[in-house]
Amino acid sequence: MAEVKYSWPSRDDSRVIGQSVDRLDGLAKATGAAKYTYDINPKNLLIAKALGCPHAHCRIKSIDTSAAEKTRGVVHVEILKEAGSEIEFQGELIAVVAAESEGAAIEGRAALKVQYDVLDTFTSDEDLAAAEQAGRTSKAGGKAQTEREPGDDDDEDEFIEKEIDRLLKESAHVVEGYYGVDAITHCCLEPHGSTVEWKDGKLEAWLSTQNVSGTDDGFARDLELTADDVNVYCEYIGGGFGSKFAPDYWGISAARIARATGRPVKFMLDRDQELKIAGNRPSGYIKVRIGADENGVVKVWDSVHWGTAGFTGGGVSHTVIPYVLVPKNYRRNATAIKTNNSQARAWRAPNHPQACAMSQTAFDDLAAKMGKDSYDVFLANLKAGNVDSQQQPAVYIAEMEIGAKLIDWKAKWHPHGKGQPRGSIVDGLGMALHTWGGVANDSTCQLKIYPDGGVESFCGTQDLGTGTRTVCAMVLAETFGLKVNQVKVNIGSSKFPNSGASGGSTTVGAVTESHRRASQDALAKIFDLASQELQADAGSLEAVDGMIRVKGSPNQAITWKKACARLGMKPLEVSASHKRGDASPLSSSGVGGIQMAHVEVDKETGVVKIKKFVAVQDQGLVINPKTCKSQIYGAVIMGIAFALHEQRINDPQTGAFINAELADYKLPRLGDVGEIVVELYEPEDQRSRGVIGNGEPPVISPGAAISNAVCNALGVRVPVLPLTPQRVLEAITKQASRA
Repeated sequence: MAEVKYSWPSRDDSRVIGQSVDRLDGLAKATGAAKYTYDINPKNLLIAKALGCPHAHCRIKSIDTSAAEKTRGVVHVEILKEAGSEIEFQGELIAVVAAESEGAAIEGRAALKVQYDVLDTFTSDEDLAAAEQAGRTSKAGGKAQTEREPGDDDDEDEFIEKEIDRLLKESAHVVEGYYGVDAITHCCLEPHGSTVEWKDGKLEAWLSTQNVSGTDDGFARDLELTADDVNVYCEYIGGGFGSKFAPDYWGISAARIARATGRPVKFMLDRDQELKIAGNRPSGYIKVRIGADENGVVKVWDSVHWGTAGFTGGGVSHTVIPYVLVPKNYRRNATAIKTNNSQARAWRAPNHPQACAMSQTAFDDLAAKMGKDSYDVFLANLKAGNVDSQQQPAVYIAEMEIGAKLIDWKAKWHPHGKGQPRGSIVDGLGMALHTWGGVANDSTCQLKIYPDGGVESFCGTQDLGTGTRTVCAMVLAETFGLKVNQVKVNIGSSKFPNSGASGGSTTVGAVTESHRRASQDALAKIFDLASQELQADAGSLEAVDGMIRVKGSPNQAITWKKACARLGMKPLEVSASHKRGDASPLSSSGVGGIQMAHVEVDKETGVVKIKKFVAVQDQGLVINPKTCKSQIYGAVIMGIAFALHEQRINDPQTGAFINAELADYKLPRLGDVGEIVVELYEPEDQRSRGVIGNGEPPVISPGAAISNAVCNALGVRVPVLPLTPQRVLEAITKQASRA
C-alpha cells in the first residue's frame, strides 16, 4: 500500500464537504428523543438536592442534619463543608440530601439547620479606589514598549514615563476614555449535574460535560479509582460555554452517595445554584489615554485596567490589552480585585470579549473626536500595521469591505450624534475586529468498515450542539464516496478513543483531522483490494457515488459494497490520531473576523434595539456551511446578550447575587436580536489553510461593535456594558449637564 498523503479535496472535487447538511441529531432533539443527563433514570434512582450558603462571606458555626435525616423519603445526607469552614461566596454547597423523590429531597434540605457567623463582604469590582482602600487588590501584570530604547544609564520606568508623555504631547489627537464590562454568568440552559450508578465496583456517569475523554480521570482521582473503572457518557449537552470541563465537587458527591447507598443518584444544580457557582466571566474596566497622528493612526497607548474573577482574584489578562489594533508604543498595567463571588471559569474566548470592548471603543472615540468615519480610522490603523493578530491585515480589510456592503455603511453612516432623529429615536453604526487561535486539539478516531459496506467510527469527543456528529459523518462520506446517512458516528463515551475537551474552538479541527486520516488510511486498503477486481493500479482509483472506479473511466468500476466484500469475514479496523500542535495539511490556526452593528436608541426610554448585525468570519476550510453559520448566529446572539442585557448584580450591603434566577437574569428574546447577516469568508487562500475552529471568534466583537454604534447614534459614550436603559439615560443626562 502506497504512503497516504493526507489532504482535503479541492472545491471542485468536493461532493459532501462544503455542502449545507442538516444536523444528524436534529430530529432526535426536535422530538424529545435525545437523552440528556436529566433524562437518564435507572431503577431505584435517588434525587439529590444541595443546600447552598445564603451568605456571600461567613463561617459555619454548626450543622445539624438530624431533622433532615428523619424527613420522610430521605435516604442519605452528606456534609460537604464542616463546622468551622469559611465560605467566601454565596451559593457554595454545604450539604446534600438524597431522597426517594425530588419533593422529599427539597423537604430534607429545608430541614437542615446551619448556623453562620456572617463576615465582612466585598463585591465592588468596578470601584478600584474602594477595592484598594479595602486591601482587596493585587498586581496582575503589565508591560511597556516603545520604539525608542532607554540608554544604559536610564531608569527604565522613568524613561517609559517620559516617553509616553512625550508621545502624547506630540500627538495630533489625544483621547482619554473609561470603558468597562460587567461580570456575567454562563447561564447554561441545562444546569451542571450528573446521573451516576455503580455496577460491579465500576462507576457509570451520565455527565453534562464538554470533556468526555477527560472527566473519567477526574472521577477516578477523587474516588481513588483508576480511569478504567469509570465510564463517562454524554450524548447531548444543554450548553457549557467553557464551564463544564470537570465532574466538579457535586458530581463527586453524587458518586459517593451512590456508592454509600448502593443506588443510582441524580444530582443537578438548581437554577439559582447554576448561576451562582457554576461559572461566570470576569469583569473588566479600563482607563486609557491614546495619541494619534493627523490621519487617526494611533501612535501611543497608555492604560490601567482592573476587574475580578472572584474570591481568588484574577481577571482579564493584560496581554490582550490593547486588542488587535496595537500601536508600536504602549504601556499597560492590570490590577486584580478579590470579591466575594464564585471563581470565574472560561467563557467563550476567555479575555477577548472584554479586551475588545475595552480597547476598540477608544478607537471609535478617536474617530468621533476627529469627526471622521470610524471605518476610516480602523482602516488607517490596519494599513499602518498596527495589528497584533493571528490573521493578516489584508484579511480584515477584505472582510471590512464585505461587511460595509452588507450593512450599507457608506449610505447609513453619519458623524457621531449627527443623525436624523425620528422623534426620540436616533440610529448609529459601529464596528469591531477580533482574532482567535483555534488550533486543533488531540483526537483519535477508530474506524470500522464491515464486509457488507457498513462504515462506523468511534471517537471520545462530544457534540455541544454545534454539529460535531455531522461534520464527522461528512468527512467519512466525502472520503468513501458515500452519502452522509450511510455512515455511523459514535461519540460521547470515555471508553471510545481519546479526543480532547471541547473548548478554545479546538473540536472541529481535531475530529476532522482524526476522521480524515483514518478514512484515507482505510480507503487506501480498500483500493488495494478493489484493484485486484478492477485489474488497475490502486493509485488510479477513486471513490465516488457509492462506487470504486478508475479515474477517467467511470465504466471500469465496482460498487462500494462489492469492494468491501473482499474484506472476508472480519471488518477492517483502522485508527488514526492527531496531536495538538503537530503541523498538518488538514488544519491550522489563527482566524480573524469583523462585525458591524446598526442600532436604534430611544433617547426618552434609553432602550437600544438592534436593527441589523453583520458578521464576516474567516475559519479556513468550511466543512458544513449550515452548522458553521449557526455557530456564528448563536455567538452573535450571546454577544447581543452581554452588550445589552446580561450582568451579575450584587447587593452592595450583603454581597448577595440578587438576580440569580431566569426571571431576573435578563436575556434577549427573539424581538431583541434584530436582523443578523452572516458571511463566511472563504477565498481559496484561506480554504487551503485547512479546518480551523469557529466557536469562540464570533462572540468577541459584538460588545464593542454595539457600544460603538450606540455612541455613533447618541454622540456620547455609554461606558460600561451592558448598555441598559438606565445607563443610556444617565449618559444622556451627563452630556446635557455639560452642555
